[in-house]
Amino acid sequence: MGILENLAIGFNTSFSLFNIWYCFLGCLLGTLIGVLPGLGPTATIALLLPMTFSLDPTSAIIMLAGIYYGAMYGGSTTSILVNIPGEAASVVTCLDGYQMARKGRAGAALGISAFGSFIAGTFAVFALALVAPTVADFALKFGPAEYFSLVCLGLVAVTFLTQGSMLKSMIMIVLGLFLSTVGRDLVTGEPRFRYGFFELEDGLGFIPIIMGLFGIAEILINLENLADFRREIYSKPIKGLLPTREDWKRSLAPIFRGSILGFFMGTLPGGGAVLGSFGSYALERRISVHSEQFGKGAIEGVAGPEAANNAASQGAFIPLLTLGIPSNSVMALLVGALIVHGLQPGPLLMIQSPDLFWGVITSMYLGNILLLLLNLPLIGLWVRILKVPYRILFPLILVFCLIGAYSLNYNVFDLYLMALFGLLGYVLRKLQFEPTPLILAFVLGPLMEDKLRQALLIYGGDLTNFITRPLSAVFLLLTAVLLVLQVLPNLRQAKSSALKDSESL
Repeated sequence: MGILENLAIGFNTSFSLFNIWYCFLGCLLGTLIGVLPGLGPTATIALLLPMTFSLDPTSAIIMLAGIYYGAMYGGSTTSILVNIPGEAASVVTCLDGYQMARKGRAGAALGISAFGSFIAGTFAVFALALVAPTVADFALKFGPAEYFSLVCLGLVAVTFLTQGSMLKSMIMIVLGLFLSTVGRDLVTGEPRFRYGFFELEDGLGFIPIIMGLFGIAEILINLENLADFRREIYSKPIKGLLPTREDWKRSLAPIFRGSILGFFMGTLPGGGAVLGSFGSYALERRISVHSEQFGKGAIEGVAGPEAANNAASQGAFIPLLTLGIPSNSVMALLVGALIVHGLQPGPLLMIQSPDLFWGVITSMYLGNILLLLLNLPLIGLWVRILKVPYRILFPLILVFCLIGAYSLNYNVFDLYLMALFGLLGYVLRKLQFEPTPLILAFVLGPLMEDKLRQALLIYGGDLTNFITRPLSAVFLLLTAVLLVLQVLPNLRQAKSSALKDSESL
């Protein structure tokens, strides 16, 4: 089928009343989460995932996707009004957005942020519709060896997701792979790492793990730093939400450049939205004729980065939907959501579930319209919500965690499991081990093990086939290159330290 037929399938799916409602609900929740510092889309999707089990898979993924890109919209509100980014990708918006607010132009900053996000999101949806089928067709050529090598590449690429050392990231990946093997072996039927707990017969639950690592751990970290949530709220009347002709003249080119840059960055493993927004800001500052105004309230410093992070958030769906490889922690949760609903993300998803595949893509266009309609009229409401103390919010989040973990199997063991991973997540965060690589490895571990076994059975145990098959060899070569790129700076640093020590002696 051509692109028009595919889009027709998608719009027919996403524009049903049922899916419109869940798209609206996801966008509303996402905006709210983006407005409230200290939550974030990862923790929110982890909390709400159990509530989608009774939904149709398409509606569930549409709502969860809406939470993700909705949070990118909402994150700009706190950056502009409070100088606190609701999302990491909105950090750079603080630089000029807050300065515009201090000069009485909060309305213009919020307006160009919303319109820029809408333009970028619309561009990203159509780019996604054009690129995704080509990538999926290419991926259909993959055999077990290619999939195994691709997962290896994805896991090594995870090390670029974190701010810490490569060693810590690799430790988290190994731990995630180990946790994915807990339970009964699907081939031999033998129990693995059960340690006498019959509840682990089917493996560790995805929901208790993510709720512990992202929900409970986030609460503990935020309570420890409760003073950081005491913030001064912008109290002046917000007016002039529609950008002026001069604002548009200065912002249109940065919006289009940010859309293209952000979409490309979003397709890559790692913090695409963060890199896209910072890259857009750096680019606009370099080429702008008003470069001296950057950091003092330049509207280009809001328009470009906001367009980039919203385009990146939707570009991240390409590797998820076409290859089944998540590019960030939120995409990893969506992989888990698809699996829980009995679907395997990857190139066959477009063939086996075209309604879901194209429905999710076209729902993003609907979501961009809804977010534009939500963000501008409800600015006053978001400002009031910003005043809600965290001491009131965290008990509600904790209740969601408990209900979500228990509703999976109605088993108290899952609550203990969630608490255990909550404490583990807190300790890991304190030791600067980020949980994202662990989650990605946990999600991809079963696929990696399954494809490795299939390849060995097909090739009679001959490991050389992993390097004699061209695509598999390319993926393994890229994996090696990424490892070298990660190791080289550490080796150089160690060498320079050794030289300094020898000179001091």
